[in-house]
Amino acid sequence: MRKLFYALCLILLLSGPVAAEETKAIAVDVLSKTGSSWDGRDLPGYAAGKPEITILRIIIAPGAQLPLHKHPIINAGVLLKGELTVVTEEGKTLHLKAGDPIVEVVNTWHYGKNEGSSTTEIIVFYASVKGTPITIYKKSSASNPPHTEQ
Repeated sequence: MRKLFYALCLILLLSGPVAAEETKAIAVDVLSKTGSSWDGRDLPGYAAGKPEITILRIIIAPGAQLPLHKHPIINAGVLLKGELTVVTEEGKTLHLKAGDPIVEVVNTWHYGKNEGSSTTEIIVFYASVKGTPITIYKKSSASNPPHTEQ
């Protein structure tokens, strides 16, 4: 038993520098940590109920504009490629470039548009309660993308 203990200690002692070397290969950047959306409004409290997380990859062609919509829940994303301009109904504007995070406005009518010459790609994370729509469109549902609910 004593030999097993010494062998285990030796393995742990020798693996220490390797573990330290491996951690140098990992970097963590906090892209956003906030209690407010990009327009400065406080985020609402979470609703009670069974949580549901939705993660979307949204691709927007050059020159394309999303319909006017709002999110009744908290969501945030990271722009992976291209550029994106987000505009609220009140005219507040946010310009994003690849790598930029966004904490979206909640219950505020807005739209996004790709004013660039290349495709825009964004990953968005939605934190909701099961059965709650993640996006609501202001006009007819005929133009709603298939991933959303009214």
